[in-house]
Amino acid sequence: MSVEFLWYIPNQVEPGHRGDDIVDNHNSLDTLTKQAQAVEDHGWGGALIGTGWGRPDTLTVATALAARTTTFQPLIAIRPGYWRPANFASAAATLDQLSGGRVLINIVSGKDNLAAYGDSDGDQADRYARTKEFIQLVRKLWNQENVTYQGRHFSVADSTVLPRPVVHGNRKHPRIYFGGASPAAEKVAATEADVQLFWGEPLDGVAERIERLTQLSDSLGREHAPLEFGLRITTLVRDTTEQAWADAEAKVAQLADRVGNIHGSPRWRAAVGQQRLLALAARGEVLDGNLYTTPGRFGGGGAGSTWLVGSAEDVAASLRKYRGLGISHFVLSDTPYLPEIKRQGDQLLPLLRG
Repeated sequence: MSVEFLWYIPNQVEPGHRGDDIVDNHNSLDTLTKQAQAVEDHGWGGALIGTGWGRPDTLTVATALAARTTTFQPLIAIRPGYWRPANFASAAATLDQLSGGRVLINIVSGKDNLAAYGDSDGDQADRYARTKEFIQLVRKLWNQENVTYQGRHFSVADSTVLPRPVVHGNRKHPRIYFGGASPAAEKVAATEADVQLFWGEPLDGVAERIERLTQLSDSLGREHAPLEFGLRITTLVRDTTEQAWADAEAKVAQLADRVGNIHGSPRWRAAVGQQRLLALAARGEVLDGNLYTTPGRFGGGGAGSTWLVGSAEDVAASLRKYRGLGISHFVLSDTPYLPEIKRQGDQLLPLLRG
């Protein structure tokens, strides 16, 4: 199984995301294009583009960046409540055709400002049941013609998506990434996703989840190719181990001064995966040798909750351990984003591919 290395591009209205440099036109097309082109030039396969109400539309940003690059694969995060499945299937297939088959998709079911775009939020079981239908229907529309589908949340009649996604080798359509740590989310991943994307948990937690998801895939009668696994994590790489830890501690101190402790925030408290990461601090500030848990206490949600810290050799050794567990898709990042695309592309990726 080939290994994929992706970066992260911050499509944010407010500058300074997670300590990024604050510059004029931080989210202009020229600025984001420089990042996407640097991703191409420094060995990355592409980059995740995040989603959420109050941020630039992810598919629009991905389309613009695909037009200005040649190999860059946008991993486009989207939400089922923001899109209807047939509209999304058509838009994504069109971009896939225009870009020569470079589209990747990340389905997100977490909390958002749903009322702002006319959506409503059921309980967790209902939310993931809707996500399951969304993925099933999008996959059918990409692979079949004259699709008729009647679900509890979505339906279409005699629907054919044109143009079709690019087909080459085993690739029949854009790869579907999915996250979520609750039992309801894991059932969706086990049966419907192509890649289950984890946040930066310790090795034992990732191993346990891979084993459980593999067993779920078998017990629930998965009908697709075997589920693959990915890791979305911050990697703080410096020339020496000592410099990396000094910089990591300094960045956490800056976060603490700016935003304070986030344990009480309802936004983070709601997510099972986020609670798993926040709970790691109780096990220790540093786990598995260089997995730094403290950032999650000070504004580092999601992939900012835990950091792999060290020299390129240190971080590569840690990522190889995740690879040994079965992780084959890596989505890495650190700030400031543009210099780190280059640094980690030049220093870290050769060690992982060697």
